[in-house]
Amino acid sequence: MPRIALSINTPFGEIEVSGETPEEVLDALERLDQKFIGEVNERVSELLATQAKDDLKGVIEVGRDGPIIVTKKKLSHYACIGLILYCVRDHQASSREITRRLTASGKKVTVPARLHEMRRRGHIFKPVDRAPYYKLSSKGVKWIEEEVIPPLKKK
Repeated sequence: MPRIALSINTPFGEIEVSGETPEEVLDALERLDQKFIGEVNERVSELLATQAKDDLKGVIEVGRDGPIIVTKKKLSHYACIGLILYCVRDHQASSREITRRLTASGKKVTVPARLHEMRRRGHIFKPVDRAPYYKLSSKGVKWIEEEVIPPLKKK
């Protein structure tokens, strides 16, 4: 009998489950519970975060209190907010936390107005409507990775 293989797309990649019989495949699927998927996602996220920190050396330093913009190059207010959000856990922070991180970086930014404009552009969104938290959208992450970071890394 041919081997049975099943591929499952996840946020962090693809998982393949295979077996000789349908029962073996179903047994393997039972072992793939939310706890397992969550733990794999967490570990992959940590690896990607470490890689991102290395890629941003000389642009942003991430300390105990959070990210600080250290580049001397001129940045727009939007880029400053985007970089801070890009470097925090889950690309999400409150407007107060963003303001604190920008102040610690020596940047004077009118955060509420810029956040409103960034929402209209689709770079950020509010995961919970009434909460003061903002999160980078997938469009915002792409914008940071393709338009903001490359010019800052050029020597």
